[in-house]
Amino acid sequence: MTVLLLTTLILVIAGTGFVLGRARSIYGVAGNVRLLHSLPGYYGWHAALMAALPAFALLLIWLIAQPLVVERQIAALLPAEVVADDTAFTLAMADVRRVAGGLDAAVSTGALTADQAGTLDITTTDIRALLGGVGVALGANVGAETLAAAQEYRVLAEIGALSRMIVVVAVALAGLAYALTCTHAQFRARNRVEFVMLAILVTASSIAILTTVGIIWSMLSESLNFFQQYPAKDFFLGLTWSPNFRGGSELGFLPLLWGTLYISFVAMIVAVPLGLFTAIYLAEYASPRLRAWIKPLIEVIAGIPTVVFGLFALVTVGPFLRDYFAQPFGLGTSGSSVMTAGIVIGILNIPFISSLADDIINAVPQSLRDGSMGLGATKSETVRQVILPAALPGIVGAILLAASRAIGETMIVTMGAGAAAKLSLNPFDAMTTMTVKIVGQLTGDTDFNSPETLVAFALGITLFVITLGLNVFALYIVRKYREQYE
Repeated sequence: MTVLLLTTLILVIAGTGFVLGRARSIYGVAGNVRLLHSLPGYYGWHAALMAALPAFALLLIWLIAQPLVVERQIAALLPAEVVADDTAFTLAMADVRRVAGGLDAAVSTGALTADQAGTLDITTTDIRALLGGVGVALGANVGAETLAAAQEYRVLAEIGALSRMIVVVAVALAGLAYALTCTHAQFRARNRVEFVMLAILVTASSIAILTTVGIIWSMLSESLNFFQQYPAKDFFLGLTWSPNFRGGSELGFLPLLWGTLYISFVAMIVAVPLGLFTAIYLAEYASPRLRAWIKPLIEVIAGIPTVVFGLFALVTVGPFLRDYFAQPFGLGTSGSSVMTAGIVIGILNIPFISSLADDIINAVPQSLRDGSMGLGATKSETVRQVILPAALPGIVGAILLAASRAIGETMIVTMGAGAAAKLSLNPFDAMTTMTVKIVGQLTGDTDFNSPETLVAFALGITLFVITLGLNVFALYIVRKYREQYE
């Protein structure tokens, strides 16, 4: 049974538990629900939760543990030299899975019977011909060991799937039976359900926190590995970025930092005034009918994929800036530049600033506007001296969100700014950012343990620290002005 069908079966058992739990609680008091400690629905939810939660927890654990157990069993069938090499073992296991999937496909299409799939004794060429007929692509080292391992993999997978179905369904039914035995008039079903829901909420919050910790730890551990192979001083103070997987790399961080900050600065120059002025107009000056048309049209920009913006930068904005600004003034001849990427990223960020700032300005109490008007201030004076200062903490948050997106943008920079890592003040020069190089260093068939690959994690943790610094600074600004206006 597939995971989807098993999940559906658990939900059916849980739904049945809800009906039975509710009906049993009402039956126990002869229909007089006033005698129940909790509403009948709580008894139903208690039965549904007791049936579903343990079963889903066991299913999750099973899905994590089964591949590890199967992989350990399969490793005994592969050559020792393959198991000893992590890369070779990973590739071998990938072929084992492909062959096992191909055997399943061959059985399902009638090319093989189940018995033939388990006792197949053919050459590597025959394996490729057979499995190629059902659309399975194999690596280079596919022989008798891989075929035997794939057959064992199929058997273990089938046993695991059957055992999983039996055990998980048994746990769901046991949870349902336990809930029904607890269902009586004095059972505190509401308290139990609320406790379970609280535990679910705490677990969800903990997962979010642990995910953040895991991300930081994964980057930090690999960054420490990088700094053991490459001097930290040369990384943070180096002025040249020239990775070379054959040796002699120069992995200076400063050119990438400069490109990131320069492009983000240009983007914010474009996005902040346009987004903020748009929000002020929509919130304070536009009629409701005009606002109902303009705001959705602006927010459409946020739904456009960044690759489309990249094409826009490559085909339209870049050539326009090159032909009408860079070349006439002798500033460059390339359409890929800081200005190209910065302007397009700024356009991308306009909806983020305008929508958030608009909601924040509308949240300013009307009493502040009325008081300003009552003192004789004009509309513009009220906006400048009352509304914007009162909404400043939220506006700073909106600008920070846009800045974070500008710093983390990759596709537009790749297509609009080029890939040159250099220090230059010319906004019409091609440059690149940290995110682009992170992708570049992790792309392709490269040695993962080399400094040229691990530098991506050092760039990632550095970018994380920079973003964290921006958040701390924004929090300081928000608290400072919040104390003034509250």
